[in-house]
Amino acid sequence: MAKWGEGDPRWIVEERPDATNVNNWHWTEKNATPWSKERIKSLFKNFPIKHDSKVNCSVVQVDTVDGEATANNRKGKLIFFYEWNVVLNWEGSLDEGEPTYKGKVTIPNLSEENDLDDIDITISIDESSDESERLKQFMYNIGRSQIRSQIGVYLRELREEFSKGLILPKKDDAKVKPDGVSNITSGFNKKVNLMPINSGADKKSAIASVGCKLDVKMITITETFQCPVKDLYEVLTKQELVSVFTHSDAKVDAVRGGEFVLFGGNITGKFEELVPNEKIVKTWRYKQWPSGHYSRVTIDFVQKEDHTVLNLTQTGVPSNEYDNTTKNWRGYYFNSIKQAFGFGSFLM
Repeated sequence: MAKWGEGDPRWIVEERPDATNVNNWHWTEKNATPWSKERIKSLFKNFPIKHDSKVNCSVVQVDTVDGEATANNRKGKLIFFYEWNVVLNWEGSLDEGEPTYKGKVTIPNLSEENDLDDIDITISIDESSDESERLKQFMYNIGRSQIRSQIGVYLRELREEFSKGLILPKKDDAKVKPDGVSNITSGFNKKVNLMPINSGADKKSAIASVGCKLDVKMITITETFQCPVKDLYEVLTKQELVSVFTHSDAKVDAVRGGEFVLFGGNITGKFEELVPNEKIVKTWRYKQWPSGHYSRVTIDFVQKEDHTVLNLTQTGVPSNEYDNTTKNWRGYYFNSIKQAFGFGSFLM
């Protein structure tokens, strides 16, 4: 900390043109979701896939675009959060022009967690034949890279559009270059803990730290997996399998009292009860929750004739984290398991 009289700018209240947000110190946020949805739709409306004159393919329109995007300024740095599930309609024909085949392009997890080249893009065709399979292969080999380029256009324009006005000028400085643009991950994979100044979450954390009552909720989720119960139980309890669907190193000691550490240390807890192929009970916490606060997760498995039903109950979830935690169970656990192990189609 600077000594008195040294003039450390962090502790000086400057005059600002807007009389607020001194030294860009506070958190400001812009909702980029409506703009993003419209921009994604426009980028993929009648978008041609160009390469071979003997093949005519194009993305016709956006079938589904679900998710959100925000642009944030924290201490003079720009941070972008976005997470999208996108489905595109495409069609194509061979040089003869007839017939025309249709299919879908699925982008299940477009987020700041993945580099552009690592974004998962799958291609499907509505009707299978020798001709349609040639078109599908063309979309896979050529179309995906051009679709990624369009995604790159969206990401560049997102930064350009929402950098405007987020970093405000200081006194005698009309323009401030937004040179602090960066990404941090969202959901369970958050690598940086940035909370709004004087937010309700901060107040609740402070209250919890001195032993006062925390407002909590209960989450209940039922999910179906196309696999035997034994396989699903192992995916959730074997360290090497957990690392596969979390896409990161994991520590999983699946014995009573054993610890688990997932998503780079953002999810931690201990196993309290394990009944093979029937039940898992564990304490569970997210790193951003108030210090020392744990929820309790109970997972029951029910083997059906051709599938397994998983019932999850989580008690003690901070109320302000209820929506995100529910969403992340589905996205980072259940949907990720289905994708990684083929235990069912990805749910949008």
